Amino acid sequence: MKGHPRPRARSKDLELEIGSTAHFEDPAYYTTAYKRRSADIYYYAELAVEVGRPVLEYGCGNGRITLPLARAGLEVAGIDRSPAMLGDLRRRLRDEPAGVRERVKIYRGDMRAKRLGQRFGLVLCTFNTLLHLYSREDIEQFLARVRAHLEPRGRFVFDVTIPDPAELCRRPERAYFAPRFRHPTTGGLIRYSERFDYEPLSQVLYVNMHFEPQGRPGEAWSTPLAHRQYFPRELEALLHYNGFRISTVHADFTHDPPDRSVGTLIYHCVVATRR
Repeated sequence: MKGHPRPRARSKDLELEIGSTAHFEDPAYYTTAYKRRSADIYYYAELAVEVGRPVLEYGCGNGRITLPLARAGLEVAGIDRSPAMLGDLRRRLRDEPAGVRERVKIYRGDMRAKRLGQRFGLVLCTFNTLLHLYSREDIEQFLARVRAHLEPRGRFVFDVTIPDPAELCRRPERAYFAPRFRHPTTGGLIRYSERFDYEPLSQVLYVNMHFEPQGRPGEAWSTPLAHRQYFPRELEALLHYNGFRISTVHADFTHDPPDRSVGTLIYHCVVATRR
């Protein structure tokens, strides 16, 4: 590839594995990076209260959405692969009232395979977790698990960022800088930048997040992130051929329909009735 290539893992599978896990190994940084992200919390909390049934959340992480749902009185089961994020969620749960703690059940596992032996009125896949399903086989296995976990008239709701052509066309050799910040884990001032490298055949966008301690470039480190880019008509077909019917699609955590300026799509789906 021309330009400034990203660091390569030993194999494509390993590269994707690292790109799906590395960003979640530092819960303190993750919490700081997304502390101002709240629209999805309000959206999912309102939806869960409306449904009023136990919730299964894929990609629960360290509880950014899980805990508000439990505080609103919902029983929540959370599935995630990251030991670090789940460990942080358990720590945070210790600071919650007993009622909240009792309403949260945490499970470590692969979203394509984990079986809970329980059905839910609402299954959520939050904050781009779906974008870590890189192949058709991955998403088919996941959707089969969703169907198995849904009550007969339950709802499956997930959000994905819509692919941005301008972002996909960025030159991999160019670094995009953000304002400096103080890292919550190291305590030091950090010079932060990102590089973007899109592979059109696999439809995977690789983001290399680079952290350089101020005045100490030799101690810099990088964190890779890999997101599959799903286009709306592609998702429509994948859901249809895997037994789901889209009931509605919302834009950017509002109740508005999408238009050409939309950044995030929220899909509401039910299991399709067999004819």
